[in-house]
Amino acid sequence: MISNVIRQRDFMKTGKSVAISAKAMIATSHPQATQAGLRILEDGGNAVDAALAAVALQGVIDPHMTGIGGDCFALYCPAGGRPVALNGSGYAPAAATLEKMNSFGFDTIPDGSPHAVTIPGAVDAWCRLSERYGKVSLEAILSPAIEAAREGYVITPRVALDWARYADRLTPYPASAKQFLPGGKPPTLGDRLTNPALAATLQRIAAEGRSAFYEGEVAEDMVNTLASAGGLHSLEDFSSFSSFETDPISARYGDYDLFECPPNGQGLAALIMARILDGFDLSFDALSETDRIHLFAEATKAAYRQRDLYIADPNAMEQSVEDLLSEDFIKSLRAAIDMNRASPVEAFDMPIHRDTVYVSVVDEDGNAISLINSIFFAFGSGIYAPKAGVLFQNRGTGFSLEPGHPNVIAPRKRPFHTIIPAMVLQDGKPVMCYGVMGGQYQALGHVHILSQIADRGFDVQMASDQPRSFFTEGALSLEPTISPEIKQDLEKRGHKTVWADEPLGGCQAIWIDRGRGVLWGASDHRKDGVALGY
Repeated sequence: MISNVIRQRDFMKTGKSVAISAKAMIATSHPQATQAGLRILEDGGNAVDAALAAVALQGVIDPHMTGIGGDCFALYCPAGGRPVALNGSGYAPAAATLEKMNSFGFDTIPDGSPHAVTIPGAVDAWCRLSERYGKVSLEAILSPAIEAAREGYVITPRVALDWARYADRLTPYPASAKQFLPGGKPPTLGDRLTNPALAATLQRIAAEGRSAFYEGEVAEDMVNTLASAGGLHSLEDFSSFSSFETDPISARYGDYDLFECPPNGQGLAALIMARILDGFDLSFDALSETDRIHLFAEATKAAYRQRDLYIADPNAMEQSVEDLLSEDFIKSLRAAIDMNRASPVEAFDMPIHRDTVYVSVVDEDGNAISLINSIFFAFGSGIYAPKAGVLFQNRGTGFSLEPGHPNVIAPRKRPFHTIIPAMVLQDGKPVMCYGVMGGQYQALGHVHILSQIADRGFDVQMASDQPRSFFTEGALSLEPTISPEIKQDLEKRGHKTVWADEPLGGCQAIWIDRGRGVLWGASDHRKDGVALGY
């Protein structure tokens, strides 16, 4: 559809033009990350090298969103090949049992506790990607991040907004507050920060690889920090960890195949939703905007119900991906949707969060990578290992404490994950690598962006710019760019609606226009980022 765009941006209105380049492109949510990745590409690195350089830098300059204390997933498609999926999500400590959690009196795992901290998987995933698919050294890849941590970085507008909003997540831990709340308050727009401890750890990883993080002094500081907060983590939990490659899963949507990482991520929910919506006519004039929002809300409810029931560690899944995507099952979900009335309101089981970074890169050779990295909640658990410079995720809040649930916590088990990269293929070749940051919103975001392109003829930037809605926490959240009249129409159909208190998600995308040999790039206006190429 991109090769024959039917909708053009109105240059009399505010907005971004789609980025265009002929050879290579990178899109991130932070301008410095985009610049770092672009330099790697220009200096002879490939898509993997550029993506890793960008995301490592964002772990320094976007510390509330991501970092080496978090997890990573990726879809990588070498030129002329097929996509592979990488699962860099961490597992629970060996001592983390349901009985142990019950002994603490938990109904759910507290998001600011050491028991929410799973073993960080990002560094192992980065090293695996670099060793297997990269062209340049880890030292070159991590150099921009090391420099920013050592010499300092400047706070950008969206980073400043989020830092101020979520600063209270750091205050329970003195080491965290000392590093991230200088002078006892969050940094403001234009302030400069450094993190020498993180610079030293990144330098060690650049020189020694994964062992510098999962063994030795860095691992000892992480284990000691978590233990002092009451954690159950051991050195063996860290040294034994490994990311792993697997086959992606996919589903048809119109003329395209949407590829996702398999569980424990929620990519399966995106595929269920895509299959449901593929049975409706979503072309530009086929539906009113109220109809479109209503239909996406109902498909979200249907898909996310299945997500919360079944998605878990791949070794604990009780329903197969094939069964959940089968035509008979999808037909039953689709048939339950009433275009005139909202289905019953119910809350999702999984914790809400919005804090992730996503990177999309296509290089000169045609290699494409879709990579996402996160510490889950804003500033993760809030727990910081001061010698190692590591701020820990709190992905363990994604575990259930319900006996018998597929996602119940268990030793060395991976929890349900919200972060998901995506890739779209047509006739067996990649045409788009993209992601939509924003916690639970991501699965819907993937389908929403694809529909804007495939059904409505928007380019990737215009698709990203469209107003968003999301059924979550028992209500249909609407961005305020949606009209009050549409809100009223949705309420007449039985939806409980609320105005979103912050933007829904953040998209980065690159479309590969094979017909004309150009790349189309997008970076969401809801973030600070940019798409650049050459």
